[in-house]
Amino acid sequence: MTEIATTRKIDPSRRPASAMAPDVNAPGNQAHREWAEAGLDAPDIEAIRRYRLGRLRAELAERDCAGAVLFDPLNVRYATDCPNMQVWCMHNAVRYAFVATEGPVVLFDFHSCAHLSADLELIDETRPAIPFFYYQVGDREEEMAARWAAEIGELLGAAGGNRLAVDKCEIAGIDALRSAGIEVVAGQGATEHARKIKHADELKAMRRAIHACETGMAAMWQALEPGITENQLWSVLHQANIARGGEWIETRLLSSGPRTNPWFRECSDRVIEAGDIVSFDTDLVGPYGYCADISRSWITGGGRPTNEQAALHAIAMDQLETNIALLKPGMGFLEFGEKSYRLPEEYRANRYSVVAHGIGQCDEYPDVRYPEDAAKFGYDGVFEPGMCVCLESYVGREGGREGVKLERQVVITENGVEVLDRFPLDLVPDL
Repeated sequence: MTEIATTRKIDPSRRPASAMAPDVNAPGNQAHREWAEAGLDAPDIEAIRRYRLGRLRAELAERDCAGAVLFDPLNVRYATDCPNMQVWCMHNAVRYAFVATEGPVVLFDFHSCAHLSADLELIDETRPAIPFFYYQVGDREEEMAARWAAEIGELLGAAGGNRLAVDKCEIAGIDALRSAGIEVVAGQGATEHARKIKHADELKAMRRAIHACETGMAAMWQALEPGITENQLWSVLHQANIARGGEWIETRLLSSGPRTNPWFRECSDRVIEAGDIVSFDTDLVGPYGYCADISRSWITGGGRPTNEQAALHAIAMDQLETNIALLKPGMGFLEFGEKSYRLPEEYRANRYSVVAHGIGQCDEYPDVRYPEDAAKFGYDGVFEPGMCVCLESYVGREGGREGVKLERQVVITENGVEVLDRFPLDLVPDL
Protein backbone atom coordinates (compact mmCIF):
# COMPACT_ATOMS: atom_id res chain seq x y z
CA MET A 1 0.00 0.00 0.00
CA THR A 2 0.99 3.66 -0.29
CA GLU A 3 3.46 4.75 2.38
CA ILE A 4 1.76 6.77 5.10
CA ALA A 5 3.49 9.69 6.79
CA THR A 6 3.41 9.37 10.58
CA THR A 7 4.29 11.46 13.57
CA ARG A 8 5.96 9.81 16.57
CA LYS A 9 6.17 11.22 20.09
CA ILE A 10 8.26 14.30 20.66
CA ASP A 11 10.80 14.78 23.44
CA PRO A 12 8.73 14.75 26.68
CA SER A 13 10.69 17.72 28.00
CA ARG A 14 9.30 19.79 25.12
CA ARG A 15 5.67 18.89 25.66
CA PRO A 16 3.34 21.89 25.81
CA ALA A 17 0.43 22.29 28.24
CA SER A 18 -2.09 19.48 28.55
CA ALA A 19 -4.77 19.36 25.87
CA MET A 20 -7.42 18.55 28.45
CA ALA A 21 -6.67 21.12 31.12
CA PRO A 22 -7.42 24.82 30.80
CA ASP A 23 -4.11 26.69 30.64
CA VAL A 24 -3.15 27.48 34.22
CA ASN A 25 -0.70 30.10 33.01
CA ALA A 26 -3.13 32.01 30.82
CA PRO A 27 -3.40 35.65 31.87
CA GLY A 28 -6.77 36.55 33.33
CA ASN A 29 -7.93 32.95 33.69
CA GLN A 30 -10.56 33.66 36.34
CA ALA A 31 -11.70 30.03 36.49
CA HIS A 32 -8.69 28.89 38.50
CA ARG A 33 -9.15 31.69 41.00
CA GLU A 34 -12.85 30.85 41.34
CA TRP A 35 -12.16 27.12 41.77
CA ALA A 36 -9.53 27.82 44.41
CA GLU A 37 -11.95 30.07 46.31
CA ALA A 38 -14.59 27.31 46.10
CA GLY A 39 -12.14 24.72 47.45
CA LEU A 40 -12.29 22.62 44.27
CA ASP A 41 -9.10 20.59 43.84
CA ALA A 42 -7.44 20.26 40.45
CA PRO A 43 -7.84 16.86 38.75
CA ASP A 44 -4.82 14.72 37.91
CA ILE A 45 -5.08 14.77 34.12
CA GLU A 46 -2.54 12.00 33.54
CA ALA A 47 -4.41 9.72 35.95
CA ILE A 48 -7.65 10.38 34.05
CA ARG A 49 -6.03 9.54 30.73
CA ARG A 50 -4.55 6.26 31.93
CA TYR A 51 -7.79 5.25 33.63
CA ARG A 52 -9.99 5.97 30.62
CA LEU A 53 -7.78 4.13 28.15
CA GLY A 54 -7.56 1.19 30.54
CA ARG A 55 -11.33 0.99 30.90
CA LEU A 56 -11.83 1.05 27.14
CA ARG A 57 -9.28 -1.71 26.61
CA ALA A 58 -10.89 -3.82 29.32
CA GLU A 59 -14.26 -3.56 27.57
CA LEU A 60 -12.69 -4.51 24.23
CA ALA A 61 -11.01 -7.52 25.82
CA GLU A 62 -14.30 -8.62 27.36
CA ARG A 63 -15.85 -8.56 23.89
CA ASP A 64 -12.92 -10.50 22.38
CA CYS A 65 -11.96 -7.60 20.10
CA ALA A 66 -8.36 -7.04 19.02
CA GLY A 67 -9.04 -3.32 18.71
CA ALA A 68 -11.49 -0.56 17.97
CA VAL A 69 -11.93 2.24 15.49
CA LEU A 70 -13.55 5.30 17.02
CA PHE A 71 -15.14 8.07 14.96
CA ASP A 72 -17.41 9.70 17.55
CA PRO A 73 -15.43 12.77 18.71
CA LEU A 74 -16.41 12.10 22.32
CA ASN A 75 -15.04 8.56 22.13
CA VAL A 76 -11.87 9.82 20.45
CA ARG A 77 -11.53 12.34 23.27
CA TYR A 78 -12.16 9.66 25.90
CA ALA A 79 -9.47 7.36 24.52
CA THR A 80 -6.84 9.92 23.49
CA ASP A 81 -7.71 13.22 25.23
CA CYS A 82 -7.02 14.98 21.96
CA PRO A 83 -9.86 17.34 20.98
CA ASN A 84 -10.02 18.94 17.55
CA MET A 85 -13.01 20.85 16.15
CA GLN A 86 -15.33 18.59 18.16
CA VAL A 87 -18.69 19.81 16.87
CA TRP A 88 -17.54 20.06 13.24
CA CYS A 89 -16.16 16.53 13.40
CA MET A 90 -19.49 15.22 14.63
CA HIS A 91 -20.84 15.61 11.12
CA ASN A 92 -17.60 15.42 9.12
CA ALA A 93 -15.73 12.14 9.67
CA VAL A 94 -12.27 13.63 9.15
CA ARG A 95 -10.56 12.11 12.20
CA TYR A 96 -10.67 8.81 14.03
CA ALA A 97 -8.57 6.68 16.35
CA PHE A 98 -7.45 3.07 16.31
CA VAL A 99 -7.07 1.58 19.79
CA ALA A 100 -5.47 -1.85 20.05
CA THR A 101 -6.63 -3.94 22.96
CA GLU A 102 -2.99 -4.90 23.40
CA GLY A 103 -0.84 -2.60 21.31
CA PRO A 104 -0.66 0.97 20.08
CA VAL A 105 -3.07 3.87 20.03
CA VAL A 106 -2.95 5.50 16.61
CA LEU A 107 -4.71 8.81 16.08
CA PHE A 108 -5.70 9.64 12.50
CA ASP A 109 -6.17 13.39 12.47
CA PHE A 110 -7.33 16.07 10.05
CA HIS A 111 -4.67 17.37 7.68
CA SER A 112 -1.83 19.41 9.19
CA CYS A 113 -3.03 18.65 12.75
CA ALA A 114 -0.37 16.22 14.00
CA HIS A 115 0.99 18.87 16.34
CA LEU A 116 -2.24 18.75 18.40
CA SER A 117 -1.34 15.35 19.85
CA ALA A 118 2.42 15.81 20.14
CA ASP A 119 2.26 16.20 23.94
CA LEU A 120 -0.04 13.24 24.63
CA GLU A 121 2.06 10.28 25.71
CA LEU A 122 -0.65 7.62 25.44
CA ILE A 123 -0.94 8.25 21.70
CA ASP A 124 1.79 6.12 20.15
CA GLU A 125 1.51 7.46 16.64
CA THR A 126 -0.31 10.13 14.64
CA ARG A 127 -1.19 9.65 10.98
CA PRO A 128 -3.21 11.67 8.47
CA ALA A 129 -6.80 10.48 8.21
CA ILE A 130 -8.26 9.02 5.04
CA PRO A 131 -11.76 10.49 4.60
CA PHE A 132 -14.35 8.51 2.67
CA PHE A 133 -17.56 10.50 3.03
CA TYR A 134 -19.20 12.21 0.08
CA TYR A 135 -18.52 15.86 0.89
CA GLN A 136 -14.77 15.22 0.96
CA VAL A 137 -14.34 12.58 -1.75
CA GLY A 138 -17.43 12.75 -3.98
CA ASP A 139 -17.96 9.58 -6.01
CA ARG A 140 -14.63 8.12 -4.84
CA GLU A 141 -16.20 6.85 -1.59
CA GLU A 142 -15.62 3.14 -2.25
CA GLU A 143 -12.05 3.70 -3.46
CA MET A 144 -11.09 5.75 -0.43
CA ALA A 145 -12.89 3.42 1.97
CA ALA A 146 -10.90 0.50 0.59
CA ARG A 147 -7.65 2.37 1.22
CA TRP A 148 -8.83 3.20 4.72
CA ALA A 149 -9.85 -0.39 5.48
CA ALA A 150 -6.50 -1.74 4.26
CA GLU A 151 -4.63 0.50 6.70
CA ILE A 152 -6.92 -0.43 9.58
CA GLY A 153 -6.54 -4.10 8.64
CA GLU A 154 -2.76 -3.87 8.92
CA LEU A 155 -3.02 -2.36 12.40
CA LEU A 156 -5.58 -4.93 13.47
CA GLY A 157 -3.46 -7.80 12.21
CA ALA A 158 -0.43 -6.45 14.05
CA ALA A 159 -2.59 -6.36 17.20
CA GLY A 160 -3.08 -10.10 16.86
CA GLY A 161 -6.69 -10.48 15.84
CA ASN A 162 -9.39 -10.00 13.26
CA ARG A 163 -12.35 -8.80 15.35
CA LEU A 164 -12.83 -5.01 15.28
CA ALA A 165 -15.23 -2.85 17.29
CA VAL A 166 -16.51 0.24 15.43
CA ASP A 167 -18.58 2.93 17.13
CA LYS A 168 -19.96 4.94 14.19
CA CYS A 169 -19.04 4.65 10.53
CA GLU A 170 -20.22 5.45 7.00
CA ILE A 171 -21.73 2.51 5.08
CA ALA A 172 -18.80 2.51 2.65
CA GLY A 173 -16.38 1.97 5.52
CA ILE A 174 -18.28 -0.98 7.01
CA ASP A 175 -18.56 -2.58 3.57
CA ALA A 176 -14.83 -2.09 2.96
CA LEU A 177 -13.84 -3.63 6.30
CA ARG A 178 -15.99 -6.69 5.65
CA SER A 179 -14.68 -6.99 2.10
CA ALA A 180 -11.18 -7.05 3.58
CA GLY A 181 -12.19 -10.04 5.69
CA ILE A 182 -12.43 -8.16 9.00
CA GLU A 183 -15.08 -9.19 11.51
CA VAL A 184 -16.87 -5.96 12.42
CA VAL A 185 -18.87 -5.68 15.65
CA ALA A 186 -20.86 -2.79 17.09
CA GLY A 187 -18.61 -0.77 19.37
CA GLN A 188 -20.96 1.64 21.11
CA GLY A 189 -21.65 -0.79 23.93
CA ALA A 190 -17.94 -0.99 24.70
CA THR A 191 -17.49 2.77 24.73
CA GLU A 192 -20.61 3.49 26.79
CA HIS A 193 -19.75 0.90 29.41
CA ALA A 194 -16.17 2.12 29.57
CA ARG A 195 -17.33 5.68 30.18
CA LYS A 196 -20.01 4.85 32.77
CA ILE A 197 -17.77 4.57 35.89
CA LYS A 198 -15.91 7.77 36.76
CA HIS A 199 -12.45 7.99 38.29
CA ALA A 200 -12.11 10.20 41.37
CA ASP A 201 -10.19 12.74 39.28
CA GLU A 202 -12.92 12.73 36.63
CA LEU A 203 -15.27 13.78 39.42
CA LYS A 204 -12.89 16.63 40.29
CA ALA A 205 -12.99 17.78 36.67
CA MET A 206 -16.79 17.48 36.60
CA ARG A 207 -17.16 19.49 39.82
CA ARG A 208 -15.12 22.28 38.24
CA ALA A 209 -17.20 22.14 35.05
CA ILE A 210 -20.40 22.37 37.13
CA HIS A 211 -18.97 25.32 39.07
CA ALA A 212 -18.19 27.13 35.81
CA CYS A 213 -21.74 26.41 34.65
CA GLU A 214 -23.27 27.68 37.87
CA THR A 215 -21.17 30.84 37.69
CA GLY A 216 -22.74 31.42 34.30
CA MET A 217 -26.20 30.70 35.70
CA ALA A 218 -25.66 33.33 38.39
CA ALA A 219 -24.80 35.82 35.65
CA MET A 220 -27.97 34.79 33.81
CA TRP A 221 -30.07 35.43 36.92
CA GLN A 222 -28.54 38.89 37.28
CA ALA A 223 -29.28 39.61 33.60
CA LEU A 224 -32.88 38.35 33.73
CA GLU A 225 -35.02 41.49 33.59
CA PRO A 226 -38.23 42.21 31.69
CA GLY A 227 -37.33 43.26 28.15
CA ILE A 228 -34.40 40.89 27.58
CA THR A 229 -34.89 38.30 24.85
CA GLU A 230 -34.49 34.56 25.31
CA ASN A 231 -31.50 34.56 22.94
CA GLN A 232 -29.81 37.39 24.81
CA LEU A 233 -30.25 35.60 28.12
CA TRP A 234 -28.94 32.31 26.73
CA SER A 235 -25.83 34.03 25.36
CA VAL A 236 -24.78 34.92 28.92
CA LEU A 237 -24.26 31.24 29.75
CA HIS A 238 -22.23 30.67 26.58
CA GLN A 239 -19.95 33.59 27.36
CA ALA A 240 -19.31 32.43 30.91
CA ASN A 241 -18.55 28.88 29.78
CA ILE A 242 -16.08 29.86 27.05
CA ALA A 243 -14.33 32.38 29.31
CA ARG A 244 -13.61 29.58 31.80
CA GLY A 245 -12.18 27.11 29.31
CA GLY A 246 -15.48 25.43 28.47
CA GLU A 247 -16.14 24.00 25.04
CA TRP A 248 -19.71 24.16 23.77
CA ILE A 249 -23.38 23.86 24.71
CA GLU A 250 -25.26 21.01 23.06
CA THR A 251 -28.74 22.56 22.83
CA ARG A 252 -30.59 25.89 23.01
CA LEU A 253 -33.19 24.80 25.55
CA LEU A 254 -34.34 28.03 27.13
CA SER A 255 -37.91 29.29 26.85
CA SER A 256 -40.18 31.73 28.63
CA GLY A 257 -43.84 32.25 29.46
CA PRO A 258 -46.19 30.33 27.15
CA ARG A 259 -43.22 28.88 25.24
CA THR A 260 -42.33 26.74 28.30
CA ASN A 261 -45.31 24.42 27.72
CA PRO A 262 -44.85 21.94 26.17
CA TRP A 263 -41.11 21.52 26.64
CA PHE A 264 -38.30 21.37 24.04
CA ARG A 265 -38.82 24.76 22.39
CA GLU A 266 -35.39 26.27 21.84
CA CYS A 267 -34.66 29.90 22.62
CA SER A 268 -35.92 32.65 20.33
CA ASP A 269 -36.15 36.42 20.05
CA ARG A 270 -39.23 36.47 22.26
CA VAL A 271 -39.07 39.37 24.71
CA ILE A 272 -39.38 38.02 28.26
CA GLU A 273 -42.10 39.71 30.29
CA ALA A 274 -42.40 40.43 34.02
CA GLY A 275 -43.82 37.45 35.87
CA ASP A 276 -42.93 34.93 33.14
CA ILE A 277 -41.41 31.61 34.07
CA VAL A 278 -38.05 31.12 32.34
CA SER A 279 -37.03 27.46 32.16
CA PHE A 280 -33.73 26.18 30.79
CA ASP A 281 -31.48 23.13 30.52
CA THR A 282 -27.75 23.90 30.47
CA ASP A 283 -26.48 20.87 28.44
CA LEU A 284 -23.08 22.51 28.85
CA VAL A 285 -19.81 20.82 27.88
CA GLY A 286 -17.46 22.75 30.11
CA PRO A 287 -13.81 22.82 31.17
CA TYR A 288 -11.91 19.53 30.72
CA GLY A 289 -14.63 18.38 28.32
CA TYR A 290 -17.04 17.32 31.10
CA CYS A 291 -20.74 18.06 31.02
CA ALA A 292 -22.82 20.10 33.43
CA ASP A 293 -26.41 19.14 32.68
CA ILE A 294 -28.70 20.90 35.14
CA SER A 295 -32.02 22.70 34.79
CA ARG A 296 -33.74 25.50 36.66
CA SER A 297 -36.89 27.61 36.34
CA TRP A 298 -37.14 31.24 37.46
CA ILE A 299 -39.74 33.99 37.82
CA THR A 300 -38.80 37.04 35.76
CA GLY A 301 -38.59 40.18 37.84
CA GLY A 302 -38.20 38.32 41.11
CA GLY A 303 -41.82 38.73 42.18
CA ARG A 304 -44.05 36.21 43.91
CA PRO A 305 -45.04 33.23 41.75
CA THR A 306 -48.67 32.71 40.92
CA ASN A 307 -50.50 29.80 42.53
CA GLU A 308 -50.17 27.83 39.29
CA GLN A 309 -46.43 28.50 39.02
CA ALA A 310 -45.87 27.54 42.66
CA ALA A 311 -47.87 24.32 42.19
CA LEU A 312 -45.86 23.30 39.12
CA HIS A 313 -42.61 23.95 40.95
CA ALA A 314 -43.72 22.01 44.04
CA ILE A 315 -44.50 18.91 41.96
CA ALA A 316 -41.14 19.13 40.17
CA MET A 317 -39.35 19.42 43.51
CA ASP A 318 -41.27 16.43 44.88
CA GLN A 319 -40.28 14.39 41.85
CA LEU A 320 -36.58 15.21 42.18
CA GLU A 321 -36.44 14.72 45.93
CA THR A 322 -38.30 11.40 45.74
CA ASN A 323 -36.12 10.04 42.96
CA ILE A 324 -32.84 11.17 44.53
CA ALA A 325 -33.81 9.45 47.79
CA LEU A 326 -34.76 6.29 45.86
CA LEU A 327 -31.60 5.94 43.77
CA LYS A 328 -28.94 3.60 45.16
CA PRO A 329 -26.23 1.24 43.94
CA GLY A 330 -27.45 -2.23 42.99
CA MET A 331 -30.88 -1.01 41.87
CA GLY A 332 -31.93 -1.98 38.35
CA PHE A 333 -32.83 0.62 35.74
CA LEU A 334 -36.30 -0.83 35.16
CA GLU A 335 -36.89 -1.15 38.89
CA PHE A 336 -35.94 2.48 39.42
CA GLY A 337 -38.24 3.64 36.65
CA GLU A 338 -41.09 1.58 38.05
CA LYS A 339 -40.63 2.87 41.61
CA SER A 340 -39.91 6.46 40.65
CA TYR A 341 -42.22 9.39 41.40
CA ARG A 342 -45.57 9.11 39.67
CA LEU A 343 -46.65 12.36 38.06
CA PRO A 344 -50.29 13.36 38.60
CA GLU A 345 -52.45 12.36 35.65
CA GLU A 346 -52.86 15.84 34.16
CA TYR A 347 -49.05 16.19 33.72
CA ARG A 348 -48.20 12.78 32.27
CA ALA A 349 -48.86 13.60 28.62
CA ASN A 350 -46.16 16.27 28.75
CA ARG A 351 -43.70 14.18 30.79
CA TYR A 352 -40.01 14.42 30.03
CA SER A 353 -38.47 11.77 27.75
CA VAL A 354 -36.59 10.04 30.61
CA VAL A 355 -36.63 9.81 34.39
CA ALA A 356 -32.82 9.78 34.52
CA HIS A 357 -29.77 9.41 32.31
CA GLY A 358 -26.05 8.95 32.67
CA ILE A 359 -23.67 11.89 32.34
CA GLY A 360 -19.96 12.34 31.72
CA GLN A 361 -18.58 14.02 28.64
CA CYS A 362 -22.23 14.42 27.59
CA ASP A 363 -25.48 12.51 28.07
CA GLU A 364 -24.41 8.88 28.36
CA TYR A 365 -25.55 5.36 29.27
CA PRO A 366 -27.98 4.60 30.82
CA ASP A 367 -31.28 6.04 29.64
CA VAL A 368 -33.99 5.29 32.22
CA ARG A 369 -37.57 5.57 30.99
CA TYR A 370 -40.91 6.22 32.63
CA PRO A 371 -42.85 2.99 33.28
CA GLU A 372 -45.31 3.79 30.48
CA ASP A 373 -42.41 4.07 28.00
CA ALA A 374 -40.28 1.16 29.21
CA ALA A 375 -41.91 -1.50 27.04
CA LYS A 376 -41.13 0.47 23.86
CA PHE A 377 -37.73 1.95 24.65
CA GLY A 378 -36.47 0.76 28.02
CA TYR A 379 -33.68 -1.65 28.89
CA ASP A 380 -32.29 -3.00 32.11
CA GLY A 381 -28.97 -2.75 33.87
CA VAL A 382 -27.68 -1.90 37.31
CA PHE A 383 -26.65 1.37 38.91
CA GLU A 384 -23.09 1.12 40.23
CA PRO A 385 -20.92 3.28 42.47
CA GLY A 386 -19.01 5.80 40.40
CA MET A 387 -21.77 6.32 37.87
CA CYS A 388 -22.90 9.91 37.37
CA VAL A 389 -26.60 10.42 36.71
CA CYS A 390 -28.93 13.32 35.98
CA LEU A 391 -32.41 13.21 37.51
CA GLU A 392 -34.98 14.93 35.28
CA SER A 393 -38.29 16.64 35.89
CA TYR A 394 -40.57 18.57 33.59
CA VAL A 395 -44.01 19.52 34.91
CA GLY A 396 -46.48 21.20 32.59
CA ARG A 397 -50.21 20.61 32.49
CA GLU A 398 -51.52 19.42 29.12
CA GLY A 399 -52.98 22.57 27.58
CA GLY A 400 -51.51 24.72 30.37
CA ARG A 401 -49.75 28.06 29.92
CA GLU A 402 -46.35 27.36 31.51
CA GLY A 403 -44.07 24.54 32.63
CA VAL A 404 -41.24 24.02 35.10
CA LYS A 405 -38.01 22.22 34.21
CA LEU A 406 -35.66 21.05 36.98
CA GLU A 407 -32.68 18.69 36.81
CA ARG A 408 -29.94 17.68 39.22
CA GLN A 409 -26.62 15.95 38.64
CA VAL A 410 -25.44 13.27 41.11
CA VAL A 411 -22.76 10.64 41.57
CA ILE A 412 -23.74 7.24 42.92
CA THR A 413 -21.76 6.31 46.03
CA GLU A 414 -21.47 3.07 47.99
CA ASN A 415 -24.46 4.08 50.10
CA GLY A 416 -26.66 6.27 47.91
CA VAL A 417 -25.97 9.43 45.95
CA GLU A 418 -24.10 12.70 46.32
CA VAL A 419 -25.63 15.73 44.62
CA LEU A 420 -22.99 17.59 42.60
CA ASP A 421 -24.83 20.78 41.63
CA ARG A 422 -25.25 23.54 44.20
CA PHE A 423 -27.28 26.28 42.51
CA PRO A 424 -30.56 27.02 44.36
CA LEU A 425 -33.67 25.38 42.93
CA ASP A 426 -36.04 28.20 43.97
CA LEU A 427 -38.21 30.04 41.46
CA VAL A 428 -36.63 33.21 42.88
CA PRO A 429 -33.07 32.21 43.91
CA ASP A 430 -31.45 34.16 46.71
CA LEU A 431 -27.87 34.70 45.52
